[in-house]
Amino acid sequence: MRFLKLVFDFYINASIHVAFSVYAFLRITEIYLELPYNGNLNYFIFFGTITGYNFVKYAGMAKLHHRSLTKGLKNIQIFSFFCFLALCYFVVQISVETLYYTIPFCLLTVLYAVPFLSGFDKNLREVSYLKIIVVALVWAGFTVLIPLIAVGEEITLNVMLLMLQRFLIVVILILPFDIRDIMYDAISLQTIPKKIGIEKTKKLGLMLLVFSLVLEYLISSVSMVKTPFMIFFFLLIIFLMRARTAQSKYYSSFFVESLPIVWWLLLLGFHNF
Repeated sequence: MRFLKLVFDFYINASIHVAFSVYAFLRITEIYLELPYNGNLNYFIFFGTITGYNFVKYAGMAKLHHRSLTKGLKNIQIFSFFCFLALCYFVVQISVETLYYTIPFCLLTVLYAVPFLSGFDKNLREVSYLKIIVVALVWAGFTVLIPLIAVGEEITLNVMLLMLQRFLIVVILILPFDIRDIMYDAISLQTIPKKIGIEKTKKLGLMLLVFSLVLEYLISSVSMVKTPFMIFFFLLIIFLMRARTAQSKYYSSFFVESLPIVWWLLLLGFHNF
C-alpha cells in the first residue's frame, strides 16, 4: 500500500493528472467542434502541460504546501526532463503556424513564474486576481483555439462562445484550490476567496456556472453532448459547494481536477451508445 501511495502521490505531484485534465478538454473540443483527432498536437500539449506546470511549481517558486515534496523533487525534475524531451519531439511534428499561435500562451506561462515586475521581484501570479485569469486564459487558448488553428478551421462565433465557456469553467475549477490555499498564500497575494470570502466565492462560482450552462445551449443543440455536460455541471456544483480550507489532501488536486476527465469519458460513452 505504501508503494501505491508513493506512485499515486508522484502522479499528482508530477502534474500528470493535470495534464490528463487538459488532454480531456482537448478531446471535448474535438467532439464539440467535430475536429479530427490530432495526436501530435494533443501529445504536444500533454507533455507541455507537465513541463510547464512543473516549471511553475518547482522553479524556486514553491509555496508552503509544496515543502513536503523536497525528497521527491529530484525524481520529479528527472521526469520533467524526459517530458521536455517528448515535448521537443512533438514540437517538430506540428506546423510552424500552429506553434506561432502558441507563443502568447507559452509566454504567459513563463511570466506566471518568472519575476519581471516591480524591480524584477514580482511575477504575474503575485498580481491580484491575475493568477486565475492567466491560468484560465492559457487553458482555454490551448484547449479550444489552438486545436482549431491546427486543422485550419476558421474562428466562428460558436468557437468564441466555447472558448468563453472553457475560460469560465477553468476559473470555477480553480476556486476550490484557492479556497484551500488561503492558509498558504502570501498576504500580498489577493485571490478571490481572500478578497471576498469563501461563501461569496462559492456564490460567484455558481453564477459563472449558470452562465456556462446558458452558453452550453447556445453552443450546441445536440442532446448527446448536453447530458454529459449536465452531469459535469452538477458534479462541479457539489465539489465547489463542499470546498473548505481544511479539505482532504486529494480533494482539489485529484477529485476536482478529475471532473474534465469524467466529462470527456461521459461524452465518449454517450457518443458510442
